[in-house]
Amino acid sequence: MKKTFIFIPPLKKTTGGAAVLLRIADILHQAGRDVALVLREKGRPKTTTKVPQTTLGEAAPAPGDVWLVPEGWPNALAPGLSAGAKCVVYCQNWAYLFSGLPDNVGWRDLPVSFIAVSRPVARYIELALGQKPPVLRPGIDTDHFRPPREKPGLPPVRAAYMPRKNKALAAQIKAFTAARRAETGLEIEWVEIADMDHAGVAEALRSAHVFLATGYPEGCPLPPLEALACGCALAGFSGYGGWDYMRQAAPDAYVPGFALRETPFGGNGFFAPDADVVAAALALEAAASLWMRGGPDLERVLAAGRETAAAYDLERQRRRLLGLWDELM
Repeated sequence: MKKTFIFIPPLKKTTGGAAVLLRIADILHQAGRDVALVLREKGRPKTTTKVPQTTLGEAAPAPGDVWLVPEGWPNALAPGLSAGAKCVVYCQNWAYLFSGLPDNVGWRDLPVSFIAVSRPVARYIELALGQKPPVLRPGIDTDHFRPPREKPGLPPVRAAYMPRKNKALAAQIKAFTAARRAETGLEIEWVEIADMDHAGVAEALRSAHVFLATGYPEGCPLPPLEALACGCALAGFSGYGGWDYMRQAAPDAYVPGFALRETPFGGNGFFAPDADVVAAALALEAAASLWMRGGPDLERVLAAGRETAAAYDLERQRRRLLGLWDELM
């Protein structure tokens, strides 16, 4: 049986991207596939997974094995390249695709293939490198991230956001909407999501009406998906990769300059060009006003949000991963 080696970067704490890599390893392991985590040093980073572990210095891939490395860590490809393994880069954020490449070395010079985390990232890779990679989307736990029985009463409209995502722009959006309160009449209460475990994040999202997405660049951002699963309407930035699932709920609203894939769900939020503070603040006001008005328009947006989240559940990720690995092997 051919083996899969998955390199886990030596990060101080588990990021969303590393968590996705660990889940991929767990899925393959639980399905009976031969898989191992590859760490730069023994025990770092610490994981709770039962997947066997090795190190860059001890790993022994063979021809035909899959050697998987995240974008931004091209030096970790060396053991796989030396062994003649099938070297694959899983690109979870387009902005780091070219990070870490040695001088005078390009991706076209290396015998590697790519997997993209979303359709926009696949488009980026295709335009840059001429390869059309398959897409392996992440999944969210829709049992954990679920709507509450009832949202808090209105007003105020509770808007959740993550201050670590472009903190300065988030502060400007907050200040802009506060300055316009006399004009809009909107009372917004901010819910900061920071330094929380999974349970805390889910509870905070369930307590919110709107989620303000301030992250960019993004490959396929998970927090907005988790917010949709918790019954929030979205507003803010896509980070480019968010256009895999973000769809405008307002007619004649901003859309990117490339065709979006067909989806079974419709408008799930109000989105602005990345870094456009004014447009993002107006998008937030549109989402908040929708909650204040209520009625069929709000129900339509929230229903689209639930459909969107369901399209990214863990079971779909599992099925797609196993099918894709059958093709790789």
